[in-house]
Amino acid sequence: MRDAKRLAAVRLLPCVKCGMHPVDAAHSNLSKHSKGMGLKASDQFTIPLCRKHHIEYDQLLTMTRSEAEVWFDRMYEKTNRMMQVEDREVF
Repeated sequence: MRDAKRLAAVRLLPCVKCGMHPVDAAHSNLSKHSKGMGLKASDQFTIPLCRKHHIEYDQLLTMTRSEAEVWFDRMYEKTNRMMQVEDREVF
């Protein structure tokens, strides 16, 4: 499902791995989030990643697929908490 509002909000956040800007709204690569061959996961399952960390995540350069699944779930929770904060300077 596409959600332009979620994508715009995620792009305002810093990278969840290093804190840098600008970021991409990186989609989950997990089938449990409806990712499939030629299909992007729902925009609901996005996290802010700088280009370097987006590439690392998508290409599994620094972790195994099972590690990436655990990591994405943690970063997804962090992203949702960050989106609830009113004062962006907290993170």
